[in-house]
Amino acid sequence: MCDESTAAAEAVHLARRGLNRREFAALGASAALAGCTGAIAAEGGGSVSEKMVSITTADGVCDAFFVHPGKGAHPGIVMWPDIAGLRDVKKIMARSLAARGYAVLVVNQYYRSGPAPVMKSFSEYRTPEGQARIAPMRAALTPDAITRDAKAFVAFLDRQDAVDTKRGIGSNGYCMGGPFTVRTAAAVPARVGAAASLHGAGLVTAEPDSPHRLLASTKAGYLFAIARNDDAKQPEARVELRKAADAAGRPAHVEVYPADHGWCVPDSPAYDPTEADRAWQHMLDLFAKL
Repeated sequence: MCDESTAAAEAVHLARRGLNRREFAALGASAALAGCTGAIAAEGGGSVSEKMVSITTADGVCDAFFVHPGKGAHPGIVMWPDIAGLRDVKKIMARSLAARGYAVLVVNQYYRSGPAPVMKSFSEYRTPEGQARIAPMRAALTPDAITRDAKAFVAFLDRQDAVDTKRGIGSNGYCMGGPFTVRTAAAVPARVGAAASLHGAGLVTAEPDSPHRLLASTKAGYLFAIARNDDAKQPEARVELRKAADAAGRPAHVEVYPADHGWCVPDSPAYDPTEADRAWQHMLDLFAKL
């Protein structure tokens, strides 16, 4: 639903992403209509086009949000949402990334359980009822399931006119989506050239298929942006990620940010706009190499 609060949030979010005065002026006229018309201001002029799409996977049909510059072909990005799933704030974040010149596919990782949104905001997950509701959905997201999905999502992007197949595909993921970016890179190593994990959880585990053990089977560069409270709970994770990247010969930026888990997502209680912008720039630097 298109409303003033969503349009205002989108305007602020895009402005913080570095749009110049002319671009922001154009956005000012269009932001209030963005969710209703499917077009917003893009970097360098023009518009960004968006639509909901259906992607057939090995396990069913996944609904997803696809947004890209209105003209030309661009690197594709698979965006994995946090635990609250595909919702308005993720669409806003995707529009912002698309405005920088990317064809962004935000997936509903819970499609096996139902269409998006399963939750309208992160605050819904923070209730006992919300956590109980998500638990079985999350349990279905096994490493094998994510790998199968990642192959389908990359294949979808490669079939789109808006995607430049001569350039690599990137992936970004938040919270539970962080390790999914690594699995995406491992699922289609010939295509996925960059993966950004933003306050990702479960990157280093004792399992033989732990994400950090998969780096050697990928050809991607990485951003591992770690929350300070996650680092306090598992300080060895950043060490193991660094060791794994070096052993695999994979370029990786591994950093503990002075912000708490969830700091990159505007509807999270931990949202930190200053540190979110810094992580955003690190991600853009990574994706610029695609």
